[in-house]
Amino acid sequence: MLTHTLTRRFFWAAQALVLATTVLAAIWVSRPDEWQPPVLVVLLLALALLGQWLSVATASGELSASLVAIVLAMALLGPAPAALCGLSVAVLRSAMARLAPPQWLTNLSAFAVVPFVGALFVRALAGNVQHVAHQDLSQSAIFGLIILGVFGGTVVLNFVLIALDTQINEGRSLVQEIRDLFLPLLPGQLAAGMLATGLAIAYGSAGLPVLFGSIAVLLILRHLTVALLRSEDRAGQLEARTRQLVGLQLGVLRTLVRALGMRDKLTGRHAAAVALYARALATELGCSEEQRDQLRAAGLLHEIGKFTWPDRILHAEVVQNEDLAIVKAHPSEGAILVGALDGYGPVADAILYHHERVDGGGYPAGLIGKEIPLASRVLAVCCTYHTMTVGQGYRSPMTANEAIDELRNAARNGQLDAELVESFIAVLDREGPTFAQDADFEAELEFERRVHEMAAP
Repeated sequence: MLTHTLTRRFFWAAQALVLATTVLAAIWVSRPDEWQPPVLVVLLLALALLGQWLSVATASGELSASLVAIVLAMALLGPAPAALCGLSVAVLRSAMARLAPPQWLTNLSAFAVVPFVGALFVRALAGNVQHVAHQDLSQSAIFGLIILGVFGGTVVLNFVLIALDTQINEGRSLVQEIRDLFLPLLPGQLAAGMLATGLAIAYGSAGLPVLFGSIAVLLILRHLTVALLRSEDRAGQLEARTRQLVGLQLGVLRTLVRALGMRDKLTGRHAAAVALYARALATELGCSEEQRDQLRAAGLLHEIGKFTWPDRILHAEVVQNEDLAIVKAHPSEGAILVGALDGYGPVADAILYHHERVDGGGYPAGLIGKEIPLASRVLAVCCTYHTMTVGQGYRSPMTANEAIDELRNAARNGQLDAELVESFIAVLDREGPTFAQDADFEAELEFERRVHEMAAP
C-alpha cells in the first residue's frame, strides 16, 4: 500500500515537471509569426473553448470541435499557440467537471504536451509550407500527409499518457485500456483529424473564410445529428416496446400450450412432433423458407384451442354427443388466439382448417380438395400419423408400417390428401419412421428468435 502511494506521488511529481517543462519550452521556442494573423489565433482559441457545444456525437464516437481546433493550431500556427489551445480546453473541462487536483494535473499535462509535441513535428517536417498563404497542389498534398502523420502520432502519445495515469491510479491493464478507452474513442478522433487536415489545406488556398464557414457547417451538422440521434433513440424505444408486446403475445400462447400440456401430458410432445414432421414435409414439397416456418409454427400451436376444453372432454376416451360442438370449435378458438399475433394470419388459417377433409366432410367449413389450404392439409397428415404412432386414450400405438397403411386408407376414404400422404411416406423412408418423436416444444418454438423477427422494423 505504501509502495503504491509513493508510486502515485512520484507520478504526480513527474506530471507536474512535464507540464512546467512544456510551458517553459513553449515560451522559449515561440516565434512572433506563430501568432499571426491574430484573427486566426482568436478563432482557433474560441473554437477550442466552445468545442463541447459544437461537437457532433455519433454512435461510433464524438467528432470533437475542440480537437479540430487544436489540430488546426498545430498545423497553422505553432507549438506555443497549440499548447495554449490545449491548456485552455483542459482548464475549462476540468473546472466544469469539478475534478480532483490529480485529475486536473493529468488533463493539464496531457493537453499541453500532446499539442506542443505535435506542433514541433509539423514545424520540423513542413518547414515553410506551413505558413505559405497560397499552396500549390503538391505542397497541399505534402502538407496534408504531414498533418495526418503527426496527428496519428499525437493520438498514440495521448493514449500512452492517459494509459499510464489509469494504470497507476486505477490498476487497469493495458489490454483493458485499449478495449475500453482507445478503441471506442478512435473513430471520433480519426474523423476530427481528417476534418482538421482538410480545413488546414483549404485555409492555405482560401484563407479565413473557410474556417468561419466550417463553424457554420459544424453547427448545422450538430443540429442534424442531434435530431437524427433523437429519431434513432425513439425508433429503438419503439422497437423495444414492440418486442416486449410481441414477446407478451407469443408468451401467452406458449404459456397456454404449456398449461395444456400440464393437463394433458401428450399435448406438448404432440405439438413439437407435428411441427417437425410438418416442416420436413414442407421441405419435401419444395415450399419456401417462409412457408416452412409458418407450417412449423402452425404445428406447434394447432392444438391451442383445446385449452378451453373442460377436463371431462380433454381426458374422455369417447366424446359424448353433447360435447361434439365444443370439440369442433377448437380449430376456430385456436385460430382466433394465434391470429391476434401480427403476421400470423397464414398460421391461423392453417390451424382453422386442419380438421377439414378433402371429400368435404370435415369441419368447420366443409371445404373440398384444394379449397383447403396446403398448410392445413399438411397438418392433417402429420397430426394423424403422430396420433396413431403414439396412441391416444384407450388406443394402443401402432407400428410405423401400420400407421402408414392407415394413412393410405385415409387418403382412399377422402380424409387426407393422397399426394401429400405419399410425399410424407417418402420423408419417413428417408428420415426414419419416428424421427420427430423426441422433439421438444421449447426448442422447436425458438421463442427468442421469433420475438426478435416479429418485432423487427
